[in-house]
Amino acid sequence: MVDVPRLVESLGGFADKTQLVARGARDRDLTRAVGQQEVSRIRRGWYTTHPPDAPAVRAVRIGGRLTGVSAIAEWGGWVLRTPTLHVSVPDNAARLRPTGKNVRIHWDSRALSTRGTTTAVALIDALVRVVLDEDLETAVAAIDWALHTGRLDRIDFEKFVLALPTDRRWVATWVDGTCESLPESLSRTRLRLAGHHVLSQVPLGSQRIDLVIDTLVALETDGDEFHREHFERDRRKDLAIATAGYLSLRVPARMVFNEWPVVILAVERLLNTHANRPHSPTRTNSHERRP
Repeated sequence: MVDVPRLVESLGGFADKTQLVARGARDRDLTRAVGQQEVSRIRRGWYTTHPPDAPAVRAVRIGGRLTGVSAIAEWGGWVLRTPTLHVSVPDNAARLRPTGKNVRIHWDSRALSTRGTTTAVALIDALVRVVLDEDLETAVAAIDWALHTGRLDRIDFEKFVLALPTDRRWVATWVDGTCESLPESLSRTRLRLAGHHVLSQVPLGSQRIDLVIDTLVALETDGDEFHREHFERDRRKDLAIATAGYLSLRVPARMVFNEWPVVILAVERLLNTHANRPHSPTRTNSHERRP
């Protein structure tokens, strides 16, 4: 007797019947595994060990693969929200299953369907879809993540830019591979849209400042870390920032996500207060934008 769930897991949690039969599974093995709920048959000839509501399962059930922000989120990328499931299907696809709510079908070229995996399009194709469909901050965050994690190297980045329509290639001037988190990426894009000059990961001794705004405000975006050792470490960094002549502002990631007007108001009040003073502090060092 073939261990069907283990076999499906070895194929990434998704497998078609042809793959399973080639590895020794028989019809009765598949029937038994489905009947005992060890695997699910998500569409004709397709089996999975993943939960039925998982995005990849929903995409395969429809007859396609994840694309755009749905694919980026599936890979653990920097995506704030994914209310819509983006599914790529070949332009000659037929017999698609009902899509349900909050699903967007993208009819892509057959050439695109030869790239990627069983459940998702290739990374470059997913990023192109993000640029075409999403707002600037969402697109920049996805590209920042791909560069930061090394999933997209410089050569692939150039291929990605060339794959964009010519009127969208300007997005390359907004990305920064030194960026280290989603709240940092969102903050940088929003600040630039508001007309501010922003530098990422500015050196500060053996450390780096997340963002320096208009050469004055040092913005640190915190994650969900509340351990005592992190608290003391962050306060020491704040002291180093102040010693270097910057105005320090530390903001929780949740405020970047959900209360951005409060954050940018604080930034601009700091900048305005400093501009109205007769004497400005001199910072101990200066920095150029990192590539």
